[in-house]
Amino acid sequence: MRLLFVPLVLLVTASLAGCAASQAGEPGYAAVLPRPSGPPRLIVAIAVDQFSADLYAQYRPHYRYGLARLAQGAVFPSGYQSHAATETCPGHSTLLTGDHPARTGVIANNWYEPAGPRGTKPIYCAEDDRNPASTARNPVVSAYHLKVPTLGEYMKAADPRSRNVAVSAKDRAVMMMGGHTIDAAYWWKGAGFVTLAGRDLAPAAMTENTAVTATLKAGAPALSAPAWCQSADHAVALGTKGSTGQGRFALPALASEAKAPDMFRISPRMDAATIDLANGLVDEMGLGKGPAPDILSVSLSATDYIGHATGTEGVEMCIQMGELDKNIGRLMDHLDALGIDYMVVLSADHGGLDTPERLDEQALPRAVRVDPALMPDALSKAVSAKTGIKVDGPLLVADAAFGDFYVNRAVPAAQRPAVIQALVATARSNSQVAAVFTSEDLGKTPMPSGNPQDWTLKERARASFDPARSGDVIILLDRAIVPIPEPLPGAYIATHGSAWDYDRRVPMLFWRKGVPGFEQPQPVETVDIAPTLAAILGLTLPDGTFDGRCLDVDGSAANTCGAK
Repeated sequence: MRLLFVPLVLLVTASLAGCAASQAGEPGYAAVLPRPSGPPRLIVAIAVDQFSADLYAQYRPHYRYGLARLAQGAVFPSGYQSHAATETCPGHSTLLTGDHPARTGVIANNWYEPAGPRGTKPIYCAEDDRNPASTARNPVVSAYHLKVPTLGEYMKAADPRSRNVAVSAKDRAVMMMGGHTIDAAYWWKGAGFVTLAGRDLAPAAMTENTAVTATLKAGAPALSAPAWCQSADHAVALGTKGSTGQGRFALPALASEAKAPDMFRISPRMDAATIDLANGLVDEMGLGKGPAPDILSVSLSATDYIGHATGTEGVEMCIQMGELDKNIGRLMDHLDALGIDYMVVLSADHGGLDTPERLDEQALPRAVRVDPALMPDALSKAVSAKTGIKVDGPLLVADAAFGDFYVNRAVPAAQRPAVIQALVATARSNSQVAAVFTSEDLGKTPMPSGNPQDWTLKERARASFDPARSGDVIILLDRAIVPIPEPLPGAYIATHGSAWDYDRRVPMLFWRKGVPGFEQPQPVETVDIAPTLAAILGLTLPDGTFDGRCLDVDGSAANTCGAK
């Protein structure tokens, strides 16, 4: 990268800013630190679930800890989860594979195989459905459905001494970032962290579970809202369903009640526990101190849980943004104290949209809840009435009012085209629907390339399309249509999953001590992360391994992708 002439006054201002950062416990300018040589000993891949580029931009001026440090590295504020199916599993599947969901095979959190043994029952993205004990609700957790390797798997193939470790509140985040060959895998279930079947909990996990149990038993006080949250601190009515916007995450002593673990989970305390466990595993396993580079994947889920339960623009999310910053800072401080040469990449699996009741107050009156007529049962009845075709069970199988719709295979093959045609016509007649595609349409569409910001809706849907798993019909809702007919305060009032940029656009940050940073506002893709890290690690992989490209994340004339 070229060095540009910078006026003296800006250099002085920047120097003062660097000093201020150092006084706040930050490292100051990376350029004044010794430049590292060779690959980092530890890759730290952080996914912040439901961390949209909009949310990052909104709260960026208030970050003081981990996120402030990462902003001194290579900052790409317009990273794209380029596909249409902006859900947790597809998004996480792109981060460390370098591939779109069309290639990872992870097209949604759940999908169906109407002609398979499950029939009209869903298949979960992170389960091994070959195991008769597994169900979508209670899965035998596995990366079985992930069709491509992760970066950690490539690292272990290059040197088996590399350790591949993943931690999250969500099992699907662990599996999609860690992959098939994983040395340590931990996620939250019930009221503590668990691991893969047949494995014992590590001492670090047992220690953290003991701490969580004590917190659930004793309770915890409400979290204070920073002064900069004041404007977000007011109630928003959710029709007749209650309100949101003034929560403080108080945790009563409810160890005997079933809702206590959920109150813990839907709070910044979930991220804090995840970071505590990650730090414990670093110590216990000696990550970053071994003979080969290691990778630690940490997916922080609280932003997503809070976004769903309270929306993205209330005081609850404001508090979470401050706590998220601190928790990431604790992880980086811990690694610094150990003297590890590490590199951090931070991104997200998708963004999110606020609850429509608050959006209506904030100059977006077009934001509304989905028409119940678009829910799967209602569409099944409408298509059945239109075609006269009936079967035992639902005519159409789907997970929500958008995404993949499958024709029940109890429908004779000769009648399925009529069902598909009627579904397409019915969906397109609804003003809340932006686009409808058949699997035949998408199967004939080339994989998109070029700027993801400019992709058509069909191209976005194509990037999520796998002919072996995708539905017979794919429905995309219009902008600002929230696919939740009725809000459930404290649980599910807002969501993501659309083909629009508030769900697709996420930040991408790369940081390593001693490497000069920069900001590049032009769009990049999350599939660029894996090839970027592979080049930094010196991995030799065949052309065509990744859908993404290597990004030069050194702000100086040096090039982390190799020779220019």
